[in-house]
Amino acid sequence: MRALVLGARGATGGVVAKELRRRGHHVTPAGRTSPPDGVAIDLTTEDGWRTLRRICAEHDVVVNASGIEDPALVGAVGTTALADLSASGAYLAQLADTAPPEATVVRGVGLVPGLSTVLVAALQPSPAGAVDVAIVLGAGEQHGAAAVEWTVGLAGSAIHAPPERVHVRNLRERRRFSAHGAVRTYLRADFGDQVLVPPERAAVREYLALDSRAATVFLALVGRFPGLRRLLRHAPHLGTDSWSVAVFDRASGRVLSARGAGQSRATGVLAARAAEQVVLSNAQGVLTMADVVTLTDLGTVPGIELAELP
Repeated sequence: MRALVLGARGATGGVVAKELRRRGHHVTPAGRTSPPDGVAIDLTTEDGWRTLRRICAEHDVVVNASGIEDPALVGAVGTTALADLSASGAYLAQLADTAPPEATVVRGVGLVPGLSTVLVAALQPSPAGAVDVAIVLGAGEQHGAAAVEWTVGLAGSAIHAPPERVHVRNLRERRRFSAHGAVRTYLRADFGDQVLVPPERAAVREYLALDSRAATVFLALVGRFPGLRRLLRHAPHLGTDSWSVAVFDRASGRVLSARGAGQSRATGVLAARAAEQVVLSNAQGVLTMADVVTLTDLGTVPGIELAELP
C-alpha cells in the first residue's frame, strides 16, 4: 500500500508513518518542510495545495495528521482515500457535506473519535438511545502543537450539533463517572462522536477528564473563563501518559472500555490501522472508523486493553 502522511513531522503523524512502515507499506511523509525521504506540502499556500493534488494519484490513501481542518482536502485528494485524524465536530460534518460522490473519506480516525466510535458501535445501543463517552487523558504527556491548539480552541466554543439541540459550551457541564476503579469529575467536550454516530442510532455525549485532578480543575476554570485559555499552552505536565475511554449505555447499563498509555502513540497506531483497512476493504463513501475497524481488530492492537466493566 502507498500512503501519503500529512503532518508526518508531528507527534502523532510520525507514529502513523512509522507504524505503516512497520506493517510493510510504502510511506511518503509530508510536512510544511520536507521530512527526511519525504515531500514538502504546506497547505497554507497555493503551491502546497497544487503539490497535494499532483501526488495524491500516486498513493492509495492520504492520512491527514497535520491538524489542518479544511474540508477542501476531501476534494483535493480526488479518488484517493482520505483518513482524517481531526476531532472537531463542525469540521467532521463539513467533510461529509463537501465530499464528492466518488470520494472515500474515513472521518475521525484515532483514539477519540475513532476507538470511541468503534466502542459505541460494539455497544449496540437501542435505537435513539443515549450513550455517554468518558475520556481520561494523561496530563503528563507532552503533546504535539496541533493537539495543544485543538484543546485551546475548545475553551469558550460551542459543541457542534449536541443531541440536546440547545447551545452547549465546551468544558462547562460536569458529570461524575466511575470507571477502572476511580470516580472522577468529567467536563463536557466536543470530540465529534455526536456527529459520527447518527442521532437515530444513539445520542452521544462526550466528557473529558485529565488523570491529574488538579489539571481537570484548571481545565474547568479555563472553560468558565475562556480568556485564560492561552495558559494551556504553558501548563505544566503534571500526571502520567495513561489514557482510558469508557462508553456507557444509559438504558442497559453496559459499559465497554479501553485503556493504555501514550495518547499520541495510540492515536497514530489506530489511525494507521484505519488507513490500512480502508484500502484493503475497498470501502467507499463517507465512513467512520467503525465502518472499517471492528472491536476484534482493536483487540489485536498492542498496548490497548479492552474490557466490559461491571
